Amino acid sequence: MRDFSGKVAFITGGASGVGFGMAQAFSAAGMSVVIADIRQDHLDTALKSFPAGARIHPIRLDVTDRKAMASAADETERVFGKVHVVCNNAGINLFNDIGSATYDDWDWILGVNLGGVVNGIQTFVPRIKAHGEGGHVVNTASMAAFIASGVAGIYCTTKFAIRGLSEALRWSLLPHNIGVSMLCPGLVNSAIYESEKIRPAQLSANATVSDPQFLDRLAQVHQMGMTPEEIGGKVLRAIQRNDFYIFSHPEFKEELRALFDEVLAAIPDEPVPAERLAFENGRRERNAQARAAWPKL
Repeated sequence: MRDFSGKVAFITGGASGVGFGMAQAFSAAGMSVVIADIRQDHLDTALKSFPAGARIHPIRLDVTDRKAMASAADETERVFGKVHVVCNNAGINLFNDIGSATYDDWDWILGVNLGGVVNGIQTFVPRIKAHGEGGHVVNTASMAAFIASGVAGIYCTTKFAIRGLSEALRWSLLPHNIGVSMLCPGLVNSAIYESEKIRPAQLSANATVSDPQFLDRLAQVHQMGMTPEEIGGKVLRAIQRNDFYIFSHPEFKEELRALFDEVLAAIPDEPVPAERLAFENGRRERNAQARAAWPKL
């Protein structure tokens, strides 16, 4: 997608952090933008930050609520018209040891981080297909989709899942002129460390409680992160180029190189039976054909 003027974007978690950065970049490019967020205080603050005349519409939304997601899509179409870009960005974190997590912890993080992406895809992709004008899906993962940590293990689990989901969705949507990108930021100047403030009561009875002193330190650390505005600009450029991977933070390059070198070194160096090779080559050929069908930029 090269021409953003007059197009419509829907962003979950759009009132703060990375989502707000995307909203700013999209709005500056001439788009109408819906910022959907579960926190009304963030929505109120975000609306004051856009210039006069910006086409911004707020919707309070819990991304785990499928009916509410469908209603938000209907409201977006009533207010702005057809959606072209959907950013499944809403995410939370729980800073605890994965080995000590409870079912409530798992259900909460999985429901928002992975379930929210699934709900956004299920709700909006059929609508983008139906209008036939093409579009783009951006799923916010994290460097935690490649580099795991036991301290945020459930979070990492969801981000690895978003990586697989996004890669599969990319090949599924190429024939429909719908691009897919996966955003993998590192440290961001955001308030994700406040996630527990919005934890639902029904998933709090057996919650793992984070160390408040650790959370205080996280608040200071996140202030040193990349600005959401810089990330938003990088997302906009990636959509223009139809990039799949959006790695916003350069400090991970050597770590990823070492990781993939380890992966490649673990693959056996031995002959492959012809029938297995033919099977895999068939998949590779289908992907190559899907890529070739995409309009050249």
